[in-house]
Amino acid sequence: MIPVVVGGDIGAYALLRAFHDHSGVRGVVVSRLQTRAFADTRIADVRIADVDDADALVASLVELAQERAGERLVLLSNADWYVESIIARRAELEPHFEIPLCSAGAFARVESKEAFQEDCLALGIPVPLTVPVRFDSGRGVPDGDLDALTYPVIGKASSSAEHHRAEYPGKLKVQHLATRAEVDDLLARIGSSEFAGTYLLQEFIPGDETQMRSLTAYRDSRGEVTLLCTGRVLLEEHTPGTLGVPAAILTEPYSDAMDAMVRYLERVDYRGFANADYKRDPRTGQHVFFEVNPRIGRNNWYVTAAGANPAWFVTADLDGEEIEPVRATSEVLYSVVPLSLLLRYLLDGSLRARVAKVAKRGVARPLHNPADGSLRRRLTIAALTFNYRRKYREFYPEATETGH
Repeated sequence: MIPVVVGGDIGAYALLRAFHDHSGVRGVVVSRLQTRAFADTRIADVRIADVDDADALVASLVELAQERAGERLVLLSNADWYVESIIARRAELEPHFEIPLCSAGAFARVESKEAFQEDCLALGIPVPLTVPVRFDSGRGVPDGDLDALTYPVIGKASSSAEHHRAEYPGKLKVQHLATRAEVDDLLARIGSSEFAGTYLLQEFIPGDETQMRSLTAYRDSRGEVTLLCTGRVLLEEHTPGTLGVPAAILTEPYSDAMDAMVRYLERVDYRGFANADYKRDPRTGQHVFFEVNPRIGRNNWYVTAAGANPAWFVTADLDGEEIEPVRATSEVLYSVVPLSLLLRYLLDGSLRARVAKVAKRGVARPLHNPADGSLRRRLTIAALTFNYRRKYREFYPEATETGH
């Protein structure tokens, strides 16, 4: 089984590495350009294509499959907009690939953060107070009372795929807004673009990044959730293009979040990988869910490092093998940043000491792969890792109690 992953970032590399670790197979990454994550790699062939254009992407994938006729190819991605394209063109791709992804209906339901909130409320899963703002013809119309929100608030699009295609000044994946004036300014800028979706303004749950949590799940074609793994976010990325993406995670089991995820995936009849973001509310002790992404996360190496290799769950599903569900509980430290940098951003002394202790057993770094260790690659990855110091110095020079 040959994995073909559309993407090119750290998460795409981690997923291909998982397959390589699982069965020694050399996969394929289909990317817009040669990224540093795949510099001089030995575990994957790099195929350049205009992946942001659905027609060009499908043409490149079909051509790839024809070149490798007779091989068993499985098609995956860890980015919403690529998953959306694959699902929308499934009829053209399925003659060539096995595609363990959800249906178009399930994708639309999960990818919409507004629909996600509705489903969570029906299931009794805690979610933050949210006011949707619907855009049509350049004008944003709130579906609720903006004055009911207390500041600061979080702003983000209901559909990441729709927002990916929008262009406006100061565009960020997640916005942190301190006043109503900042909200009004943002809505005006979004209105100046061609964005015609729904934008969400959401109450901020107190606490810094270490109160954030990540959850990865896999639900197979039989309707069984075979994989669940959770972790505590220690530090998020702060560059505009990756804002909010976990840069370091300490795996911890949260059974309440796992149980909630099972109920949710069953409700929407989901298949494939899903990645949830949620946060512990210090006021109530509850885990408050923000969203579920209809694909595996950029930070998926924490799952493999915890002993639950994602490749195994995909392979078992596609082979029709019934396996016992796994809830990963091993304590491991995942990080893409230098350890000294990570420790500097942990304000809680006891947590900092715990992380330092776990780090002595080793740090799970997706790009530091012993099976992919040419000198040129090692130098590239070392430079990429060290470059995080510059990024944090520029975009997040000092740790704060809110993470902003």
